[in-house]
Amino acid sequence: MAADKLLAIDIGNTHTVLGVYDGDALMGHWRLASVPGRTADELEVLLRGLFNVKGVDPDEIANVSIASVVPPLTSMFVDVVGKITAAKPLVVGPGIKTGLPIQYDDPREVGADRIVNAVAARSKYGGALIVVDFGTATTFDCIDEKGVYLGGIIAPGIAVSMDALFSRASKLPKVALEKPPRVIGRNTVHAMQSGTYFGYSAMVDGLIEKIIEETGEEPTVIATGGAAGLISAESRKIDRVDELLTLEGLRIIYGMNQAVDKDRQ
Repeated sequence: MAADKLLAIDIGNTHTVLGVYDGDALMGHWRLASVPGRTADELEVLLRGLFNVKGVDPDEIANVSIASVVPPLTSMFVDVVGKITAAKPLVVGPGIKTGLPIQYDDPREVGADRIVNAVAARSKYGGALIVVDFGTATTFDCIDEKGVYLGGIIAPGIAVSMDALFSRASKLPKVALEKPPRVIGRNTVHAMQSGTYFGYSAMVDGLIEKIIEETGEEPTVIATGGAAGLISAESRKIDRVDELLTLEGLRIIYGMNQAVDKDRQ
């Protein structure tokens, strides 16, 4: 196997997703809880164990690409990766080449994960696009036919909404995110599941329709993130589910910046 494997790390508020690439091929990927209180020693042991399970030799990881919305965890991952590999991580942020013109009042405000998703979607699918990422927040990112990032929408995530309902309404139980047997619930659990599942699906489709109305384009709609598969099954507007879109974007952006560095030499 090649000794220049790439470790892609997407650090979110709730989960961190990692993947190891050998060229364009994804060797393995993992989803971890984003735990601010975890020590560097614990993280190092965890990563070494995960690599070992998939037969990944850390000495063969020569490249690391990171997108993060949790600064304290960013620095910890950079430190730990430096201990177990010989790679110097590339952290997606201002100054990093993405090939994506950004029409945002302040481009620095756009989350790294959102830009990475947009780059991956543009590379894989082309044309006008909407990327819906079901994470701690549910984000909608819009790319036009020319490949310009237009901006997007940020809404509360499904789990955040369900937790808020449970914590603020003393008589309501905590329920699993599942599709109930019917829209009109005949018990409290099914009623809550209906409001979340069907309500969220309707919100997603409604916002996509508003975006289409405003842009005048017919985009391909890509869903990613933890609940993408569940909600897309009900949605009338989501065209594809790509659960590892962010990892792919990290791989693409790393390649872009490596090419730029070579041109400068």
